[in-house]
Amino acid sequence: MGHKRGSYSSSSSSVNKLFSWARKQSMKVKLFLGLITALAALLALSRSVKDRNQFFVAAEAIHFAGILVLIYKLIRKKSCSGLSLRSQELTALFLAIRLYCSFIMEADIHTLLDFVTLLSTLWVMYMIRFKLKYTYMAELDKTPLYYIIVPAAVLAVLVHPYSHLNVNIHRVAWAFCVYLESVAVLPQLHMMQKAKLIEPFTAHYVFALGVARFLECAHWIIQIYESGGKYLYLAGSGYLWVPAIYAAEMVQTFILADFCYYYVKSVMSGKLLETLQSPV
Repeated sequence: MGHKRGSYSSSSSSVNKLFSWARKQSMKVKLFLGLITALAALLALSRSVKDRNQFFVAAEAIHFAGILVLIYKLIRKKSCSGLSLRSQELTALFLAIRLYCSFIMEADIHTLLDFVTLLSTLWVMYMIRFKLKYTYMAELDKTPLYYIIVPAAVLAVLVHPYSHLNVNIHRVAWAFCVYLESVAVLPQLHMMQKAKLIEPFTAHYVFALGVARFLECAHWIIQIYESGGKYLYLAGSGYLWVPAIYAAEMVQTFILADFCYYYVKSVMSGKLLETLQSPV
């Protein structure tokens, strides 16, 4: 027993030293190390996952798991402090539209996952707005929603899945979901930055979003690589949808990358993340 405890302590110490060494490096070295780590993860995923559709299934399941963490917090702690109602509203909006599009296009496992995630998100919104509103930090959750919704809507009208130059409302709606999802977490990150203190369950939730976005981004990177870049060649013919969706995935991945780095670092050092280190 003592030997196992000693081994764990030694491993933890080694990891802490590694993070400490990485923290002291220049930004160029950090970016290089992050790139190497991401490439190693992508290589492992491409070798181990044969059905690329599983990336999206896993991402959606992890998102739902993150919502379950919030539900546990609201039930157990009777508090919604640190949670952004505006991020939850944006999440509910893109999930509702995507669910509608899924029913119209093709109902499958994604439709089911979106449905349960939407119901869970609506329940979280209800608890924040009504049952636990006395613990809601409204003064810190001030990000104007139209700053996020309007640009996403305009971009969706301009760039959406190709349909022989005919505007299809379902395709535009789907594009809107993709763009909105990529930035829906911004109010939550802004709120955590203003609060100067990150509630543990909220940190778990945001980290789950980061993992989910990485998996979706990995899907596109692997697809582009395995197709020899043919997905991006379509951009030369005026078909900008695939590059746009790829860019949207990359945007959210980078938005959450810094948070996830400090989250993992704090967990490996034996304590939870307490503050957001850099501005969003």
